[in-house]
Amino acid sequence: MKYVIRKAYWNYEKEENWLNEMASKGLALTDYSWCRYVFEECEKGKYIYRIELLDNPAKHPESNAYIKFLEGTGVEFVASYMRWIFLRKKASDGPFDLYSDLDSKIKYYKKIRSFWTVFSAMELTIGLSNVLLGIINPINFWCGIIVTSVGLCFLSLRHNVAKKIKKLFQEKKIRE
Repeated sequence: MKYVIRKAYWNYEKEENWLNEMASKGLALTDYSWCRYVFEECEKGKYIYRIELLDNPAKHPESNAYIKFLEGTGVEFVASYMRWIFLRKKASDGPFDLYSDLDSKIKYYKKIRSFWTVFSAMELTIGLSNVLLGIINPINFWCGIIVTSVGLCFLSLRHNVAKKIKKLFQEKKIRE
């Protein structure tokens, strides 16, 4: 039986944790599109899920080669959205970590930080431009306020990732 759950996440780690909770309840993710998760019943705890941000969309040759490489290690590609991919591996195969060492984690979080930096800069530029245009047209002002708010949300996500990078660098100094 299929279940469709509509839910929005801003934080991919919380989303990943939720997917793993759903798997522990016997629901396996089979498809994703914007805020729409499709699940099928499965054995409880059968899968471990990971979400990853790629450099290119999943259909790009480089991304496709990476996904094929992962599949060769027992990882299943479940779905993609823009540059984000949803992966799973059978829990019986052991732990499933895409980035196990500090340097690779730092590099990955820097990629995510760049992703949110670009989106926040775009939204803030468009939003503030519309606020200024609101002098002429009040509709632009209110649209600008909304878009600027979204930009500030993206900036907040960027800030959270930057804090994680800082913690990883601190941890790296301790280990050295």
